[in-house]
Amino acid sequence: MAKRKRLTPPDPAQGRTAPALETKSALPRGMGASRMPIADVAQDASASAALAEVAQTLTDARNEGRLIQRLPLHLIEADHLVRDRMAADADELQVLKDSLRERGQQTAIEVVALEGGRFGLISGWRRLAAMRDLTLETKDLAFDTILALVRTPADAAHSYVAMVEENEIRVGLSFYERARIVARATDRGVFPSDRVALSTLFAAVSRSKRSKIGNFVGLVRALDGVLRHPTHLTERTGLALAQALGVDPGLGDRLATALETLPNRDPGEETAALLRTMNTPPATPPPYAREDRPKLPSQRETLPSGLSIRIEANGDIRLSGIALQSPSFVKRLMAVMRDVE
Repeated sequence: MAKRKRLTPPDPAQGRTAPALETKSALPRGMGASRMPIADVAQDASASAALAEVAQTLTDARNEGRLIQRLPLHLIEADHLVRDRMAADADELQVLKDSLRERGQQTAIEVVALEGGRFGLISGWRRLAAMRDLTLETKDLAFDTILALVRTPADAAHSYVAMVEENEIRVGLSFYERARIVARATDRGVFPSDRVALSTLFAAVSRSKRSKIGNFVGLVRALDGVLRHPTHLTERTGLALAQALGVDPGLGDRLATALETLPNRDPGEETAALLRTMNTPPATPPPYAREDRPKLPSQRETLPSGLSIRIEANGDIRLSGIALQSPSFVKRLMAVMRDVE
């Protein structure tokens, strides 16, 4: 057996010193003070993979409309969609501006990318208006951009639905404004009819509320552009007017005539004029006395397509002929008669 070397401390009395100990690293060659090149390669590959994953995550978030971006105000078109909100309350807008000035923008607006690097507003009209006002008032470049989510709606209908849902959640609109966006979206060809627009835009509301909005659509069709304060119409007044318009086709013209006499009317005066006219039966011309009836000679004339027209002595007009048996002809004839002033 090999003799072991003693590793005890030196004995000063004997004047001897302990032999030096040899130490060797237990690590394999090349793994002492420096790492092997393969470690650097692995670390670089891991970092590249992590960076690629982050980049892909950001790309996906942007494509899916989940990435908040800061966009210049001048690139955003506020009238890209017909807005459901007709006007912003001045006091509410001032409160929003004060909040933006003190705390900054807390909620992003929603936009859709357009050609030429521009963006169309989907939702957030009040925030955009407030930021533009602050830019003009303060000249501060901090208000010259706005936080936005760039959405990718499938079509225009989805954009309108997003706008309506955002306003339904945040700030309730008047029934008139809700009905107006139904009519305007239909007029723009976004939906094939008012009924489809109503059921699509307000699918999340209750059936009774959706029915009331539908009743207001007739009111919008008859008086939009005539009313000066439509958002002040109460639910009860608006529904009464809509019902009356459905029964009396001539009521719309009488309402417009009544409002023309009040050019400087306030909301109260406008509502009072509407109710007064609605509750006043239309004036009917007095019947002719027998001796006052116009005396016209009886006339008969043959028109194309075998249609005959006869003007009687008392002013009555009679049409006859085979052309009247054609539904399409009668439809066109009625359209022409409705356009007669």
